[in-house]
Amino acid sequence: MNRAITLEEQLPHVGSQFSVQSRQGSDRMIQMSTIEKALTMNLDATKYGVFCEIGAGQEVVRHFFLAGGASGTIAKSMSAYDKDVSDAIYGQETNKRYVTRGRLEKMLSREYDLLVDRMPQSRASKTQYFVFADTVAAMSYSGKGECHGWLGVRAQLYPNAEPSQILIHVRMLDSLNKQQAEALGILGVNLLYSTFYLKRQPLKILEALLDNVGRERLEIDQCHLSGAYFDVDPRLIALHLITKGLTHAVLFDADGNVANVGDVLYRKDVLVLRGKFRPITRVAADMKMAAAEMLKAEEGVTERSIITLAEISNRQLTTTGDNKEVDHHDFLSRVDAVCSLGISVIVSDYLRFFRLREYLGRYTRRKVRFCMSVFNVIDLFQESFYQGMPGGVLEAMGRLFSDDVRLYIYPRVDPENPSKLITADGLFLEGPQQKSLSHLYSFLRLRGKVVPVEGYDQSVLQIDTSSVIVDLQRGGEQWEKVVPPEVVKTIKQNQLFGYNKL
Repeated sequence: MNRAITLEEQLPHVGSQFSVQSRQGSDRMIQMSTIEKALTMNLDATKYGVFCEIGAGQEVVRHFFLAGGASGTIAKSMSAYDKDVSDAIYGQETNKRYVTRGRLEKMLSREYDLLVDRMPQSRASKTQYFVFADTVAAMSYSGKGECHGWLGVRAQLYPNAEPSQILIHVRMLDSLNKQQAEALGILGVNLLYSTFYLKRQPLKILEALLDNVGRERLEIDQCHLSGAYFDVDPRLIALHLITKGLTHAVLFDADGNVANVGDVLYRKDVLVLRGKFRPITRVAADMKMAAAEMLKAEEGVTERSIITLAEISNRQLTTTGDNKEVDHHDFLSRVDAVCSLGISVIVSDYLRFFRLREYLGRYTRRKVRFCMSVFNVIDLFQESFYQGMPGGVLEAMGRLFSDDVRLYIYPRVDPENPSKLITADGLFLEGPQQKSLSHLYSFLRLRGKVVPVEGYDQSVLQIDTSSVIVDLQRGGEQWEKVVPPEVVKTIKQNQLFGYNKL
């Protein structure tokens, strides 16, 4: 009887690079080519599974066939390209949307159950069964529509283990269908390979997804890990996508859960508040209330059509330690505190507002309103903020206000003169640094692109938010007076921001 040849015995003839990355738990990584990764799996006698690709996703399994030795790895490869065929296999989608997480999970569940049922019991003790699936919408003939997809793996990470699962959502950025297909194929190989060989380091799986393809071609904006071997907070996974440059923004719904931006913003009028929210105070809460009332008063807007986003720049996330890693506890505290007011949170790497506006414009064609303190508007019009742009501040303002976008300006008390209120109408009337841009600001004000907030609560305008976090962390009580009651309750119950009542 022939003995099965192990992976370690077969690797030397295809290159020494394999011996480093294929060791589970190794901290040292040498990037392998896509074909090398596919061949590594093909030569591993313990891996056996199914590939199922619908829509435009026809490229992943091809790499495993090209690598050679696929007969011991691939149980079945299927392409349910036609919608009717796909419906016959996996059932119809009531919302007629097929590039969704729900569709992907149906595919993974059905194919995995079929695979396990069809295999003899004698094989179970030495085999790790898997299913790879994707559902994708690439560049169409007309060139219209979003180019995106859902990819997933359901796999036994050890023989006889309960399956673990990884789902990712990807946006394809190439302009040609052929290039998108190529990038998708590489991504699929990376996902399947990393699921097995980086299973002890779940966050490393994310970092390896764009090997050999690059961030300029693909954007991974969601990743969902589940199963006994992937015990990671989904919100930290989303944060990792941002900090490692795999995506530009991640969104948490009002319940604090990671959410698909397209689903949340679909047919919504968007109100954006930018800040640190450490924690969210009565000032920010009043900004939200007053701005939402103004937006609701606009034509075609209803209370149900409005969604408020508290936007945090990743540059404002607190770091800790010598390596300046993001403070995860502080980050989760901000999300929980904001969501206690029923406000969704978006974390982005968009420093300039017009880029955030362009990002939101991908997902909604309705109104977008930014509400900010009068002090933040001064920074928005600083010419130095737009260095490197050919058109400078003029280009930035043109891109920011190119669609139905407005700035709601919230007044604040002058810190040097507490009896004076700084409003949108008095913003650029003083100060030598602002005079050169006063005409541009006045033009935007006259066009109704810059609008003063009305209906604000005058009692909160003099609140100093700078000392809130210090007082909270040292066990003081003054912070409770400037933070909404719902947030105070959440902070105390969950001991957020290091709160610990002595």
